[in-house]
Parts: sequence; structure tokens; C-alpha cells
Amino acid sequence: MKKGYHKTKDGRTVKKGLYYNINQAKKKGTSRPGKGTVTDKALKQSAKTAFKKKKKKWEKYIKAKQVA
Repeated sequence: MKKGYHKTKDGRTVKKGLYYNINQAKKKGTSRPGKGTVTDKALKQSAKTAFKKKKKKWEKYIKAKQVA
């Protein structure tokens, strides 16, 4: 077989291309994540901000009045 060619499932010999390379990466488990996927970094960041206590507007107002 010539360099840069591969045999398809139906037996044809064809040049290696984009889909060949993508499918090889999928088989190896090294394929890149898609555009809509969420990264680990983004998940960690959202977990940090998800449990922060939020001050209510009226609490700020009461504290300001007590100081004055």
C-alpha cells in the first residue's frame, strides 16, 4: 500500500483525509472536544460562584442606617 493511503471498509484504497484522521483520533481517545462542550476549568469556576452567599439589597440598607 502506498504511503498516505488506506483501505476503506468496502475494500477501496483511498487517500487519507480529514475524516480518516478524525476517526483515528476517536479510536485512540485523543479527539478534540466539540465547540459546545464545557471544560473542566469552566465547571470548577461555576462551582466556586454557585455557593457564594449573596447579600440582599435590604441588608445593605439596614447596615448603612445603623452606621449613620
